Amino acid sequence: MTAKQPLLLLAAGGTGGHMFPAQALAEAMLSRGWRVKLSTDLRGARYSGGFPAEVKIETLASSTFARAGAIAKLSVPFLILFGVVNSLISMLRDPPSVVVGFGGYPSIPALTAALLLRRPRMIHEQNGVLGRVNQLFVKHVERLACGTWPTVLPAGVSGVHVGNPVRAKVLERAGAGYIAPGDYPMSILVIGGSQGARILSDLVPPALAELPIAHLKHLRISHQARTEDIPRVADFYTNHGIEAEVQSFFNDIPRRMSEAQLVISRAGASSIADISVIGRPSILIPLGSAIRDEQTANARALVAANAAVLVPEQGLTVPGLSTVIADFLSAGAKATPMANAALRCAMPDATDRLMALVEGLAEALPEGDRQ
Repeated sequence: MTAKQPLLLLAAGGTGGHMFPAQALAEAMLSRGWRVKLSTDLRGARYSGGFPAEVKIETLASSTFARAGAIAKLSVPFLILFGVVNSLISMLRDPPSVVVGFGGYPSIPALTAALLLRRPRMIHEQNGVLGRVNQLFVKHVERLACGTWPTVLPAGVSGVHVGNPVRAKVLERAGAGYIAPGDYPMSILVIGGSQGARILSDLVPPALAELPIAHLKHLRISHQARTEDIPRVADFYTNHGIEAEVQSFFNDIPRRMSEAQLVISRAGASSIADISVIGRPSILIPLGSAIRDEQTANARALVAANAAVLVPEQGLTVPGLSTVIADFLSAGAKATPMANAALRCAMPDATDRLMALVEGLAEALPEGDRQ
């Protein structure tokens, strides 16, 4: 009887910041002969379209206190408990060799079940500050892998710096040749992440419209906006004669980023990783409402390396942002060193480092518990 291939269970929440590193690890582990399953909720399943077809998607009940109303909050523990029970049943039927959590409330059921069944488990924290769920589990896992360094950790907890894995399509564009701003067509990529695109939709289009015509006439914009903001953002660009594509999600972000002279972005960990691996100058606007201010921590390395300009959200104005953009487009000689500096901050082997930790945990299993 042929032994089953080892099973890796990925548990990830419903944002690209959690799902993209999980996708990168899934791609790599499949190539090493592992089976891979993704445990998430309905919101997270929307981001699973990029996962390889071989990955089994397991959608479990979960919820968060942060977005629930007063009455809905009462149901959150029961939804999570229901998810834990289903995850326990699934693991008893097909025990995973390793469980890796990437944060977000949808990772709670799988990590809790793995803890109860004593399956090898680890978490990967993308940001420079631990998220709520990873704080909950950090003392109950065998390994903590850190995407941003240094990561603020509780006393007595140590982490391994592996970097943030990027998807295969990003790696294909790693170190893509950069063309500095000049008197020719230029591209700007505007990406806001799932929680922070609105302020960029409010400020970036008018900031671009205030640029000198010498810059404006050459620009092509790719702007990621919330679905409800797309009509007004697209209309603004059209009414001001600015060539722009406005979508809620770009499936070809790696291509657009590799063709961009400048990236204007929130400072989410996955965005920082993509910017670094491809090597692009950026203007970073950390999410001002983040309780732990993790996005400022994420941006620290790029800013310190002179690869990015940090613009705090508090006090940000259209004229101020327009000035920052204009200064960048006017100083073409600084752009290429910024792109090169971003590349020096990259960890393109982050997936390999994370994969080595997973395989190390699997090898530590008693032989009778291995698949």
